Amino acid sequence: MLLTVAVYSQQMRFSIATDLGVQRSLKKEQQFWSVGQTVHAIFNLTPKEGVYVWFSYYTNGNFKNNLTATAKSALTTPPEIDYVNSSQMRFKHISIGYRKYLVGACDIEKGWNLYASAGLGLLPGKVTNVHSVAIDTSLYNVPVLSGVANFKRLTADLALGYEKPIGADFFLYAEGRTWIPASDYPSKYLFVNDKAPLTAMFNIGLRILF
Repeated sequence: MLLTVAVYSQQMRFSIATDLGVQRSLKKEQQFWSVGQTVHAIFNLTPKEGVYVWFSYYTNGNFKNNLTATAKSALTTPPEIDYVNSSQMRFKHISIGYRKYLVGACDIEKGWNLYASAGLGLLPGKVTNVHSVAIDTSLYNVPVLSGVANFKRLTADLALGYEKPIGADFFLYAEGRTWIPASDYPSKYLFVNDKAPLTAMFNIGLRILF
Protein backbone atom coordinates (compact mmCIF):
# COMPACT_ATOMS: atom_id res chain seq x y z
CA MET A 1 0.00 0.00 0.00
CA LEU A 2 2.81 2.42 0.86
CA LEU A 3 4.44 1.61 -2.48
CA THR A 4 1.18 2.42 -4.30
CA VAL A 5 0.87 5.74 -2.49
CA ALA A 6 4.47 6.60 -3.33
CA VAL A 7 3.95 5.80 -7.04
CA TYR A 8 0.81 7.95 -7.20
CA SER A 9 2.60 10.80 -5.38
CA GLN A 10 5.39 10.77 -7.96
CA GLN A 11 2.99 10.71 -10.91
CA MET A 12 0.30 13.09 -9.67
CA ARG A 13 0.13 16.53 -11.29
CA PHE A 14 -2.34 19.34 -10.79
CA SER A 15 -4.33 21.28 -13.40
CA ILE A 16 -6.54 24.35 -13.30
CA ALA A 17 -8.97 25.03 -16.14
CA THR A 18 -11.59 27.62 -16.99
CA ASP A 19 -14.07 27.83 -19.86
CA LEU A 20 -16.99 29.71 -21.32
CA GLY A 21 -20.01 27.92 -22.68
CA VAL A 22 -23.59 27.91 -23.85
CA GLN A 23 -26.30 25.98 -22.05
CA ARG A 24 -29.53 24.54 -23.41
CA SER A 25 -32.37 23.51 -21.15
CA LEU A 26 -33.87 20.52 -22.98
CA LYS A 27 -37.04 19.73 -21.08
CA LYS A 28 -40.24 20.44 -22.99
CA GLU A 29 -42.05 23.56 -21.70
CA GLN A 30 -38.84 24.61 -19.91
CA GLN A 31 -36.54 25.26 -22.87
CA PHE A 32 -34.12 28.18 -22.96
CA TRP A 33 -30.55 29.25 -23.76
CA SER A 34 -28.04 30.79 -21.37
CA VAL A 35 -24.29 31.39 -21.15
CA GLY A 36 -21.89 30.68 -18.31
CA GLN A 37 -18.43 29.93 -16.97
CA THR A 38 -16.87 26.91 -15.27
CA VAL A 39 -13.72 26.73 -13.14
CA HIS A 40 -12.06 23.30 -12.68
CA ALA A 41 -9.45 21.89 -10.32
CA ILE A 42 -8.11 18.58 -11.67
CA PHE A 43 -5.87 16.21 -9.71
CA ASN A 44 -4.10 14.06 -12.31
CA LEU A 45 -3.34 10.92 -10.29
CA THR A 46 -1.64 9.38 -13.35
CA PRO A 47 -1.20 10.76 -16.89
CA LYS A 48 -4.36 8.86 -17.88
CA GLU A 49 -6.62 9.26 -14.83
CA GLY A 50 -7.65 11.92 -12.38
CA VAL A 51 -10.36 13.42 -10.23
CA TYR A 52 -11.94 16.82 -10.72
CA VAL A 53 -13.93 19.45 -8.86
CA TRP A 54 -15.74 22.15 -10.80
CA PHE A 55 -17.98 25.13 -10.12
CA SER A 56 -20.27 26.58 -12.80
CA TYR A 57 -22.63 29.52 -12.96
CA TYR A 58 -24.96 30.65 -15.73
CA THR A 59 -27.01 33.67 -16.75
CA ASN A 60 -30.79 33.80 -16.61
CA GLY A 61 -32.71 31.77 -19.17
CA ASN A 62 -36.13 32.99 -20.26
CA PHE A 63 -39.20 31.01 -21.32
CA LYS A 64 -43.01 31.30 -21.28
CA ASN A 65 -45.92 28.92 -20.73
CA ASN A 66 -49.57 29.39 -21.70
CA LEU A 67 -51.53 28.16 -18.66
CA THR A 68 -55.05 28.00 -17.25
CA ALA A 69 -56.16 28.66 -13.68
CA THR A 70 -59.29 26.75 -12.65
CA ALA A 71 -61.83 27.87 -10.07
CA LYS A 72 -61.92 25.98 -6.77
CA SER A 73 -65.69 26.46 -6.52
CA ALA A 74 -68.37 25.92 -9.16
CA LEU A 75 -69.88 29.25 -8.06
CA THR A 76 -66.78 31.27 -9.00
CA THR A 77 -66.98 33.33 -12.17
CA PRO A 78 -65.27 32.93 -14.54
CA PRO A 79 -64.60 29.20 -14.03
CA GLU A 80 -61.23 29.44 -15.83
CA ILE A 81 -58.62 32.13 -16.46
CA ASP A 82 -56.11 31.76 -19.28
CA TYR A 83 -52.79 33.48 -18.67
CA VAL A 84 -49.12 33.51 -19.64
CA ASN A 85 -46.43 32.69 -17.10
CA SER A 86 -43.11 34.37 -17.95
CA SER A 87 -40.19 32.66 -16.21
CA GLN A 88 -36.52 33.33 -15.61
CA MET A 89 -34.34 30.47 -14.45
CA ARG A 90 -30.65 30.29 -13.63
CA PHE A 91 -28.31 27.61 -12.34
CA LYS A 92 -25.16 27.22 -10.34
CA HIS A 93 -23.47 23.83 -10.22
CA ILE A 94 -20.84 22.01 -8.16
CA SER A 95 -19.54 18.62 -9.31
CA ILE A 96 -16.96 16.08 -8.12
CA GLY A 97 -15.96 13.18 -10.33
CA TYR A 98 -13.51 11.02 -12.27
CA ARG A 99 -11.70 11.87 -15.53
CA LYS A 100 -10.23 9.29 -17.91
CA TYR A 101 -8.10 10.00 -21.00
CA LEU A 102 -9.30 7.69 -23.78
CA VAL A 103 -6.67 9.00 -26.23
CA GLY A 104 -3.49 10.77 -25.17
CA ALA A 105 -2.67 11.89 -21.64
CA CYS A 106 -2.85 14.97 -19.43
CA ASP A 107 0.79 15.93 -20.10
CA ILE A 108 1.33 15.35 -23.84
CA GLU A 109 3.37 17.90 -25.77
CA LYS A 110 2.15 16.96 -29.27
CA GLY A 111 -0.94 15.38 -30.75
CA TRP A 112 -4.41 15.53 -29.21
CA ASN A 113 -6.46 14.17 -26.32
CA LEU A 114 -9.89 12.66 -26.01
CA TYR A 115 -11.23 12.29 -22.48
CA ALA A 116 -14.44 11.43 -20.67
CA SER A 117 -15.60 12.28 -17.16
CA ALA A 118 -18.41 11.22 -14.86
CA GLY A 119 -19.40 12.62 -11.49
CA LEU A 120 -22.05 13.62 -8.99
CA GLY A 121 -23.20 17.19 -8.59
CA LEU A 122 -25.36 19.62 -6.67
CA LEU A 123 -27.42 22.08 -8.69
CA PRO A 124 -28.82 25.11 -6.82
CA GLY A 125 -31.32 26.93 -9.01
CA LYS A 126 -33.44 30.06 -8.86
CA VAL A 127 -36.72 30.71 -10.67
CA THR A 128 -38.77 33.89 -11.05
CA ASN A 129 -42.38 33.68 -12.33
CA VAL A 130 -44.54 36.60 -13.49
CA HIS A 131 -48.20 36.02 -14.43
CA SER A 132 -49.71 38.11 -17.23
CA VAL A 133 -52.81 38.71 -15.08
CA ALA A 134 -53.31 38.86 -11.33
CA ILE A 135 -54.92 35.66 -10.04
CA ASP A 136 -56.43 35.20 -6.59
CA THR A 137 -55.03 31.83 -5.45
CA SER A 138 -57.66 31.63 -2.71
CA LEU A 139 -60.25 31.26 -5.49
CA TYR A 140 -58.27 29.54 -8.24
CA ASN A 141 -55.91 26.59 -8.61
CA VAL A 142 -52.84 27.60 -10.58
CA PRO A 143 -50.35 25.19 -12.24
CA VAL A 144 -47.41 27.29 -11.03
CA LEU A 145 -47.11 30.03 -8.42
CA SER A 146 -46.04 33.59 -9.14
CA GLY A 147 -42.93 34.92 -7.37
CA VAL A 148 -39.31 33.99 -6.68
CA ALA A 149 -38.07 30.67 -5.30
CA ASN A 150 -34.89 28.65 -4.91
CA PHE A 151 -34.60 24.92 -5.52
CA LYS A 152 -31.91 22.21 -5.47
CA ARG A 153 -31.24 19.02 -7.42
CA LEU A 154 -28.67 16.27 -7.22
CA THR A 155 -27.24 15.44 -10.66
CA ALA A 156 -25.31 12.77 -12.52
CA ASP A 157 -22.74 14.62 -14.62
CA LEU A 158 -21.25 13.33 -17.88
CA ALA A 159 -18.75 14.99 -20.22
CA LEU A 160 -16.69 14.25 -23.32
CA GLY A 161 -13.80 16.52 -24.29
CA TYR A 162 -11.24 17.13 -27.02
CA GLU A 163 -7.95 18.80 -26.10
CA LYS A 164 -4.82 20.09 -27.86
CA PRO A 165 -1.53 21.23 -26.31
CA ILE A 166 -0.59 24.78 -27.35
CA GLY A 167 2.78 25.00 -25.54
CA ALA A 168 4.19 25.85 -22.11
CA ASP A 169 1.85 23.33 -20.38
CA PHE A 170 -1.26 25.08 -21.74
CA PHE A 171 -4.06 23.09 -23.39
CA LEU A 172 -7.03 24.32 -25.42
CA TYR A 173 -10.16 22.18 -25.07
CA ALA A 174 -13.75 21.84 -26.23
CA GLU A 175 -16.16 19.87 -24.06
CA GLY A 176 -19.76 18.70 -24.25
CA ARG A 177 -21.58 18.09 -20.95
CA THR A 178 -24.92 17.09 -19.57
CA TRP A 179 -26.43 17.22 -16.09
CA ILE A 180 -29.01 14.48 -15.52
CA PRO A 181 -31.36 14.98 -12.53
CA ALA A 182 -30.69 12.34 -9.85
CA SER A 183 -33.21 13.57 -7.30
CA ASP A 184 -36.75 14.93 -7.32
CA TYR A 185 -37.85 17.72 -4.99
CA PRO A 186 -41.11 19.13 -6.45
CA SER A 187 -41.59 22.88 -6.24
CA LYS A 188 -44.85 24.77 -6.73
CA TYR A 189 -42.81 27.43 -8.56
CA LEU A 190 -41.65 24.99 -11.27
CA PHE A 191 -44.16 24.11 -13.97
CA VAL A 192 -42.02 21.11 -14.99
CA ASN A 193 -40.74 19.03 -12.06
CA ASP A 194 -40.43 15.50 -13.46
CA LYS A 195 -36.76 14.69 -14.24
CA ALA A 196 -36.04 18.38 -14.63
CA PRO A 197 -34.09 20.46 -15.23
CA LEU A 198 -32.29 18.50 -17.96
CA THR A 199 -29.47 20.45 -19.59
CA ALA A 200 -26.73 20.16 -22.21
CA MET A 201 -23.68 22.42 -22.46
CA PHE A 202 -20.91 23.12 -24.96
CA ASN A 203 -17.81 24.78 -23.54
CA ILE A 204 -14.45 26.02 -24.86
CA GLY A 205 -11.62 26.72 -22.44
CA LEU A 206 -8.00 26.65 -21.39
CA ARG A 207 -6.21 24.24 -19.01
CA ILE A 208 -2.82 24.76 -17.43
CA LEU A 209 -0.79 21.86 -16.04
CA PHE A 210 1.47 22.37 -13.03
